[in-house]
Amino acid sequence: MKDVLELAIASVQKAESSFCKFISANDAGATGAHQSGFYIPKTSLSLIFDEPGEKGTNKDRFATIKWQNDFETTSRFIYYGTLSRNEYRITRFGKKFPYLNDENVGNLFILSKINPEYYEAFILDNDDDFENFFAAFNIDAAETNRLIPKTAEVSVEDRLMGCFTAFINTLNNQFPSTALMAQHARDCFNSSYGITQKIIKSLPDKSLLSWVGAEYELFKIIENKIYAGQLQTSFENVEALVVFANTILNRRKSRAGKSLEFHLAEIFNLTELNFNAQAVTESKKRPDFIFPSAEAYHDNSFDGNKLIFLASKTTCKDRWRQVINEADRIKTKHLFTLQQGISSNQLEEMADHNVKLVVPVSYIRTFPEKHQQDIISLENFVQHVKHKQNSA
Repeated sequence: MKDVLELAIASVQKAESSFCKFISANDAGATGAHQSGFYIPKTSLSLIFDEPGEKGTNKDRFATIKWQNDFETTSRFIYYGTLSRNEYRITRFGKKFPYLNDENVGNLFILSKINPEYYEAFILDNDDDFENFFAAFNIDAAETNRLIPKTAEVSVEDRLMGCFTAFINTLNNQFPSTALMAQHARDCFNSSYGITQKIIKSLPDKSLLSWVGAEYELFKIIENKIYAGQLQTSFENVEALVVFANTILNRRKSRAGKSLEFHLAEIFNLTELNFNAQAVTESKKRPDFIFPSAEAYHDNSFDGNKLIFLASKTTCKDRWRQVINEADRIKTKHLFTLQQGISSNQLEEMADHNVKLVVPVSYIRTFPEKHQQDIISLENFVQHVKHKQNSA
């Protein structure tokens, strides 16, 4: 059988419409809410229904879903509109269905609508596949839980587009560095919507996600403009086409990880924290962030309890293990991620290795209920660092 990633990409490319999301604890029934089934947000209801459900009533229909190009289920698309409920879900997969349990929390669920009665679904279960799938469709970890655009669609308001255009006109048809693009995405978003330092300091989680989203839109515009000419010409041979495609995919993957670090650094600067990015520690390791400084880290007379480590990874289902040995003096390894949901077993393994997750506050609810109290928001992380740095 073909590689699942390859099959998933091909399915999305041929489908009428497609959707992806990280499987959440709520989907798997691990939040204590006594419900399970893949939750579909209202913004993506067209994937499963022609018309929205009406509050006060339930409605459903059935369709065939082929999973991993392997087996089929006759599943139920349902709108729950009675009592206090107002949501869309996909349910009924059979007792031995292998993908809707705690072990799959944090995996990527992809659903392709081939026709109204027939769908294809795929589950990706590792960071490399997540990254390659996102790169194939120019989306990122923060742009899941929604329909996948068939082309690099751009949805930017006029006030933001004007700022983007002014920046793009300075590029001379060349890609800017990731740092420069991240900076201008932030600057454009902040100026267009009147975002001040005071607002950012009070809402760091929301600000970060807004910047990530703005940069995603800016990158799509730049990519379309720069590659427009090449896409309209023929390639000499297949090898030339492959090289061109790989250049695009590699740039997409590289940008996503590095830009997240730059946005986090801006949050830390604006909230007036002392830190060093990419400081060298043991064995020439380079942690993403050391608080308050590399100098303090290497000063054995400095109180080790005031040293804080933060790694940054867009997804961390497997890659969290990479941070364990990056700073030997610091026992607790904080890890910021845009991953939505991880299984209880993996969270317990992280805890055993003293890895503590930091996620945007709105993402905490996607994790198993019994672990949510151990996961902190970006705002709480900033407050934690500030407390350490202000203490006598």
